[in-house]
Amino acid sequence: MNQFRVKKRPTGAAVTLGRLGHPEIVTATGGALTVVTAASEPGFNPLDLLYSSLAACLALSARIAASRMGVLDRFEKVTVHVSGEKAEEEPSRIVRFDIRIAIEGDFDGPTRDAIAHAAEDICTVSNTLRGDAEFILSIAG
Repeated sequence: MNQFRVKKRPTGAAVTLGRLGHPEIVTATGGALTVVTAASEPGFNPLDLLYSSLAACLALSARIAASRMGVLDRFEKVTVHVSGEKAEEEPSRIVRFDIRIAIEGDFDGPTRDAIAHAAEDICTVSNTLRGDAEFILSIAG
């Protein structure tokens, strides 16, 4: 019997921030990004990254859902827009995500709905945000 090992893709991200300047993100997969800190600066701030991660995950998951449902050949494009509402009281957090999914292709309404709802179930980011993930903090000097 052949044993296959699936090589896991590296995960994680590290942020470095000095006394001055912007946070620099480097991912285990080789991505790099400078985070902006002022609302008027072009680029990604931490909330943009949160919303973008959810939107990207849902878009990819919609395509996966269409494939699983056997309708990928009719799938043209998906556009996901995510915004949210911050809590007025402490602790600082997002209390509501507003998600708009537009699925283009030769689909009726029920099929579009099924793809969108399946995408929510498939998406690791939405499942994590709805869940109760454990945070383990290590502090180094």
